[in-house]
Amino acid sequence: MVNGVDVVPLVEAELDRRHPDRRTFRPTTPEGFRETWDLDERLGESTVARARRLHEELLHESVDGAWPFIRTVRHLAFATESWVGRCILGDPSPWHPLSLPWDRMRPRPGVPHDRDARPPLEEALALRREATAMMRRVADGLTDEQLDSRTEPLVGPGRPDEGETFPLRECLLAVLNGEWWHRMYAERDLAVLEDQD
Repeated sequence: MVNGVDVVPLVEAELDRRHPDRRTFRPTTPEGFRETWDLDERLGESTVARARRLHEELLHESVDGAWPFIRTVRHLAFATESWVGRCILGDPSPWHPLSLPWDRMRPRPGVPHDRDARPPLEEALALRREATAMMRRVADGLTDEQLDSRTEPLVGPGRPDEGETFPLRECLLAVLNGEWWHRMYAERDLAVLEDQD
């Protein structure tokens, strides 16, 4: 709120104007989720191709305090494993040891939290491919009935928290929202790193 005015719709409209593809990342139908995931994969491939042109050491470097590129790749895997693997597919512990939660998440039993790991780009991308393949399987089989259903209560420690349940649609949108924003941040930072290479 600014001076009693809800400015969120104004900001959202301006972001959509600046980034027309962003609207696609709010699908409402199973087909819309499939189309959005297709677009996300194409955009992601373009970003990865850009990163591969840089010296790999730069991909471990932070730009203005933001996550380095490889850390972002690890985080996107964690988010997909959490929202799709844990929430939708019911795996109580879907995470790879290199997957990375956000910085403010305190360590929890059974949840990876290695901030110091510096895996090579290809190892991080292999982890991400596994997570995106899981999202692809869910999106490809998605029906209207599933989209409107709720997840089962979560079991075991992790993120989201044990016992929580969510509309399946919300889980998928959480992944898509994270994908959009983290790709935008990565593209911004890759532009800076390209000037340093």
